[in-house]
Amino acid sequence: MSNTRHTALITGASAGIGAAFAHHLAKEGYDLLLVARRVERLQALQEELENAHGIDCQVFGADLTDPAAPKAIMDFATREKIHIDVLINNAGLSGNYTFAEADWQELGGEIQLMITAVTELCHLVAPGMKARGWGRIINLSSIAAFAPPAASLLYTAIKSYVLNLSQSLDMELKPHGVHVTALCPGFTRSEFHDVMGTKDEAYSLPDILWQDADAVVAEGWRAVEKGKSVCVPGNVNKLVASSIRPLPMKLRYFMGDKFNPFKH
Repeated sequence: MSNTRHTALITGASAGIGAAFAHHLAKEGYDLLLVARRVERLQALQEELENAHGIDCQVFGADLTDPAAPKAIMDFATREKIHIDVLINNAGLSGNYTFAEADWQELGGEIQLMITAVTELCHLVAPGMKARGWGRIINLSSIAAFAPPAASLLYTAIKSYVLNLSQSLDMELKPHGVHVTALCPGFTRSEFHDVMGTKDEAYSLPDILWQDADAVVAEGWRAVEKGKSVCVPGNVNKLVASSIRPLPMKLRYFMGDKFNPFKH
């Protein structure tokens, strides 16, 4: 793979926001390393992007709920002599089950995928970015990070961690030319709610709350290029986030308990 251009590593690249990032960055001339479980989808996307934009694209099949996956990805990059200049930590899920009745394997998988793997990949790529004096990291948080907690969901807590982690990393790395942004979308049209099993509840929400993945990606990329540590895409989402965060803790708890559309 040529290293004359910057290379972006995108997790969860087979669909949704991850695939939209792949299209966006390929159009901008970035070479790509695409990661997801569904290798056949990645290969189809690889062929499409290489033909359309003349970039170099590699694919690597990995399940980031596996603790060994982040190192395996970076070992592959090292073997292929790929320098990771851009990291898009996009892979994610949200379980549709109650905490007390869930198997630890399910809960631990969420934590491994969206906390441990995100943090480890940042840790693995940051030294190289810092040494080269340039890098971009986007970690997918969510507007849920600003919202009241929701019964049975780890998702809000996890995305709050990602939000805070990204800001901390940005403080450390920005003086070295590395920008880190927590991208905090709201409801985005993708396969996310289909996989979560909450499609009916989600799609019953008003259209004004929804965004397309391409719009989320475009605003997120502008934000990281400008050095913004937090990006809430969409005017409605910005209004919601700014309105909820200052509310008293007791009121936030009440709202999260009574108005959670995914509550069991």
